[in-house]
Amino acid sequence: MSIGVAIIGSGIFVKEHHLPAVQLADHLTLKAIYSRSLKSAQELGVKVDLYSDDSGAGKTYHDLLLDDSIAAVIIALPILKQPEYIEAALAAGKHVLSEKPIAKDLKEAQRLIEYSKSDKVKSGATWSVAENYRYLGSFVYARQEVQKLGRILGFTVKSFGNVGAGDKYFETPWRQHPGYQGGFILDGGVHFVAATRLLLGEEAKPVALTAYSTLLREHLPPVDTINSIWLTKSGISGTFSVSFGTTLFGSDYSIACEKGSVSVLGSKVIVRQGEEKDGKFSEVDFKKKGQGNGVEQEDAAWGEALTKGHTLPNQSPEEALADLEILEKILRSGEAQGKSETLQFQI
Repeated sequence: MSIGVAIIGSGIFVKEHHLPAVQLADHLTLKAIYSRSLKSAQELGVKVDLYSDDSGAGKTYHDLLLDDSIAAVIIALPILKQPEYIEAALAAGKHVLSEKPIAKDLKEAQRLIEYSKSDKVKSGATWSVAENYRYLGSFVYARQEVQKLGRILGFTVKSFGNVGAGDKYFETPWRQHPGYQGGFILDGGVHFVAATRLLLGEEAKPVALTAYSTLLREHLPPVDTINSIWLTKSGISGTFSVSFGTTLFGSDYSIACEKGSVSVLGSKVIVRQGEEKDGKFSEVDFKKKGQGNGVEQEDAAWGEALTKGHTLPNQSPEEALADLEILEKILRSGEAQGKSETLQFQI
């Protein structure tokens, strides 16, 4: 069984990831593309119905939503634009998969969640929020290994890079002048939060944090670097550091457990069994296993779930809300020079 889907947006992430993912998915059939301009929709090079703001009567986004052959939409638009498109699709009875973050802030996210559960939503339409890091084989495998090694004792997360003025994502105008908190820290950092929460699981879910933030590169406002400490439900703490403006490079997610440790270093997962430094080591490189960025698996899983009449817990708005809360509280703590912030929405 396959359901008709439309892609809303034609930017870099659609072109490089969502479009090929939908074309490969067994349970999704691409029916239409919507973009702000017809030209950008045409540049995707697919032979489906095209809708745009400048196509005239009968070819607007709201006309797309009237098409009965389209049961669902994937929305990949600028952060500030997405809410109105999500609401319109749900009101038209279309299932929605919208790109992360769930919204620009917690207030807007909670409002959208309330809307998605209201009587304004037609025909049982559902809302899911995309987070491809939850589908990366390296993190899924690492979480399984963490669970084998006993109680979590601590963790360190580091993700560093330098977004230059010529970077393809920076060159999108809405990222150069963000009208939302955090800039790249929100847009990109939400991935790293999701991955960390996946690795920590229920036992060590975060309950409070403190943080410092700064701007290292003037072209990446309002801040591009954060350093935070998280307190977890079990009482242990760990560090979470992200910078988009440093000369350091690479990512390292390391979880210390009673019986060893697990580290995700880029595409590699390193597992050390044993309490001593000479314990048994194993390494799996998921790049050699053909690991992409998780969007193909994410879109396929969403489509398959819809054909079975349900949605997936790891794509729930509540999961995305928990990711956003950590980022917002980190930014808030940073603004207050390290003031402790309590977390409410962790699940």
